[in-house]
Parts: sequence; C-alpha cells; structure tokens
Amino acid sequence: MSAYPDDIFAEPAAIDPNTLANLGPLGPMAGTWEGKRGVDIAPKAAGPRTLEFWERISLQPVDPGNNGPQLLYALRYHTHMTKVGQTGTYHDQVGYWLWEPASETVMHSLTIPRGQTVLAAGKAKADARQFTLKATRGDTDYGICSNPYLEQNFRTDSFEITITIHDDGTWSYDEDTVMQIKGQTEPFHHRDTNRLTRVEAPVKNPSAG
Repeated sequence: MSAYPDDIFAEPAAIDPNTLANLGPLGPMAGTWEGKRGVDIAPKAAGPRTLEFWERISLQPVDPGNNGPQLLYALRYHTHMTKVGQTGTYHDQVGYWLWEPASETVMHSLTIPRGQTVLAAGKAKADARQFTLKATRGDTDYGICSNPYLEQNFRTDSFEITITIHDDGTWSYDEDTVMQIKGQTEPFHHRDTNRLTRVEAPVKNPSAG
C-alpha cells in the first residue's frame, strides 16, 4: 500500500517546522563531531593501503522539504578529513542525510570533488540505533554517478554504509565501497570507518527559530 495519496501535487496535511524533533533515527547525529581514529583502506598500485585520518563533520538541520505529499526532514552536512599530523585536505564531502517518516526510509546523498555523487537508502524505524543504506551502479533510484575517467579506471559498483548510535552519545560508521579497478580481476573493497564525538550542539533550522 502506498504511503501517499493519489494526488501527486497534494501538500502534506501538516508540517512541523522543528526539524530536530522529527529526524527519526538521524536525531542523535545532529551537531558537529570529531573523530581522531578513522581508518581508510584504499587501492594503490602496490596493493591495499591502510591509513589513519582525523575527521570533523557538521550535520545541521534544514527546514522541512516536500515533493508534493512526500515529506522529508534533513541534515545538511560537510565532512573534512586530514591525514594524522598534517593539515592539507585528505577527503572532502558534502550532502544530506534525509528521513522520510511515512515510508520509514533513510537517505544519504554524498558528493565529492572528484566528479562523483551517490544517493543511498535503507529502511529504519524512528528509534533505530543501527541502520544500513545501500546504492548500486546502474539503478535509476538510489544509484551512483561518476565522471568518465573514474568510470573507466576506478568504477564504483556499489556503496554501503552502516551507522551505529552508541549508548555513550557517540556514533560510528562503517563504509564499504566496492570498486572494479582497471587491470584487476577481483573487485576491491574500499573501507572507511570512524567513531565520532560531538563537540558542538546543532543549530536550529530557520523556521524553528
């Protein structure tokens, strides 16, 4: 059964402007966080390379949005990573975490300055403390889009991320990006993990202020 009315232009019956109170399983992730023990397993010519990184990520609530009757609450985020002991950017990423209460769906959009973007999704209850999102190359929804160079040489076939909310107020992620690298017969699993501690509270979204 559809969670929406037949009228695709209908507005939601009621929209609570307080995003922080309506983020479902994303609620504990709101704010600014730091993680100093991130681990990245990346492909190199000589084989997999394991590297530790430091991360700072800001996840701030935005005003509720809707596509006709589809209502979404979201956190806009920016994450910046550096190698331990260095100041130059190791990885930069922006996007949104979205919660759709009607279908109990979590969505995660990410864009990196290498010409690649991903939209992943998964099901979760509003009080879930762990949830997994996936995206697959070639899907017309929740898919992966890369520039031609990456597509030909470092093709991303799937992306999966599991979020765990811990009892001490921290949260962690475990990412597995499956790549087909030119000249290699076996897929490569590009792994990233980190555990994050909140250093700043979130700022209310404008309409809730």
